Amino acid sequence: MTTAEHTNRARAIVARHPVIAFVALAYGISWTLWAIAFAGGGDVVFLLGVFGPAAAAAIVIHARGESIKDWFRPIWHLRVAPRWWLYALGLPILLFGVVSLVLQLFGEPVDWSLALDRVPQYLGTFVFVLVLGGALEEPGWRGFGLPRLQERYSPVRATLLIGLAWGVWHIPVNGPLGFVVPMVLAFFYTFLWNRTGSVGLCILLHASFTPAQDHFILMPRSIAYSTSLDTPDWVILGTYVFAALVLVAVTRGRLGRQGSTTDTPVYANAVRP
Repeated sequence: MTTAEHTNRARAIVARHPVIAFVALAYGISWTLWAIAFAGGGDVVFLLGVFGPAAAAAIVIHARGESIKDWFRPIWHLRVAPRWWLYALGLPILLFGVVSLVLQLFGEPVDWSLALDRVPQYLGTFVFVLVLGGALEEPGWRGFGLPRLQERYSPVRATLLIGLAWGVWHIPVNGPLGFVVPMVLAFFYTFLWNRTGSVGLCILLHASFTPAQDHFILMPRSIAYSTSLDTPDWVILGTYVFAALVLVAVTRGRLGRQGSTTDTPVYANAVRP
């Protein structure tokens, strides 16, 4: 088989299975770069791995002859109602307020005065994640994968599928159970995406979740951020799961999706199938 034939065959596979191709490429790009980083390639190579999902989406879009410009447009779609900015920036802080309250009820040494002390650390991590960190995954997971899955599946099923793909992607960095939390958090992103069509706000939500989890467990760090699977970890997971279930129940499984599954979605002008 000639090179041209191989290329045409690859394009045909991508055309038929764009989401599978996207996930496979995201894993291949990121995991290869992370393996090089772990072998001594350094932090820069590791950070480049974060761009794997976005790079994979761009490759698939180009291979299918679609518009990169149209794919980028939802990143800059930020003119939405203020309540969605509050959701993106405030939801993680609210959830970790609940986490600290539950930990206090369990008799853990919660110190609410730590909140102000940790604001500078929160802001520093927020900026890092926004500019160089995990927030830059969103053009792939929510900007490409989720809307295409919702063309075929219900919002809940599409969220579980993209959440699983997103979670498994984290395993080389977060360990064998690293897929669990992203799979639950995916519900909050789906709701925001469906209600706003804004990848930019999903980026802000991602940039908000990471520093909240890193700094707003309001207990001494030696207790709250131990390496063992302990009470704070279970309370965080329980809070996430409970909040996700409430969201599914309140939206009756629609997760903000408008119309029927066969209707043109609200983001149709921003993302093409």
